Amino acid sequence: MEQPGLARRLVAEGLGTALLLATVVGSGIMGERLAGGNLAIALLANALATGAGLLALILMLGPISGAHFNPAVTLADAALGGLPWREVAGYVAVQVAGAFAGVALAHGMFGEPVFSASRHVRAGGAQFLSELTATFGLLAVIWGAARRRPTAVPFAVAAYITAAYWFTASTSFANPAVTMARAATDTFSGIRPADVPAFVVAQLLGAAAATLLFRWLVPALPEVVAPHVEQTAIREAQ
Repeated sequence: MEQPGLARRLVAEGLGTALLLATVVGSGIMGERLAGGNLAIALLANALATGAGLLALILMLGPISGAHFNPAVTLADAALGGLPWREVAGYVAVQVAGAFAGVALAHGMFGEPVFSASRHVRAGGAQFLSELTATFGLLAVIWGAARRRPTAVPFAVAAYITAAYWFTASTSFANPAVTMARAATDTFSGIRPADVPAFVVAQLLGAAAATLLFRWLVPALPEVVAPHVEQTAIREAQ
């Protein structure tokens, strides 16, 4: 199976990240509006919608671009030879652009301003540790599932993100592009712009730690990172 050209892969990454952010932000707005002040119900709605949307997007776009939707995943993929370094900048650029487009789309659907700086404070050591843990876990799930059951990766990733909404104090952003874009929404899922740098540092550290650990723990990693599900499965069948 011939790999899609770079232009198609970049469009898929941008589209997928945009739809992911529309899901995250839109479900947060809807959940908060319908929950009647019950934050637990709003968070549950946000988590379930995000997990379900992420699963659908990985299954839809994974065969085209790998369905990273996340600069941390793209960097990890490149570090282990799955993605050429010359393509990393393009992937990250469309992920960030797509993330902001997704926020604008969600705001448009709910009658909010196109962008608005968030006032949702997410600062402190507990938040930093939460994001490091969330991103470490995400990359661990990807690398751990990729070796033996690559076709299960979309389901494992979606399940993990849904769970991590609840077991981390930060509600598991685990994605630098998502974090930056969520600073532009003053709604349920937002993050204060001043808190973004610490989140991104924690995410990159968590991703690097998981990649290094699983490079040793599972030496025979596949040639590409796990979300390239169909490509990996086809090679194994040959």
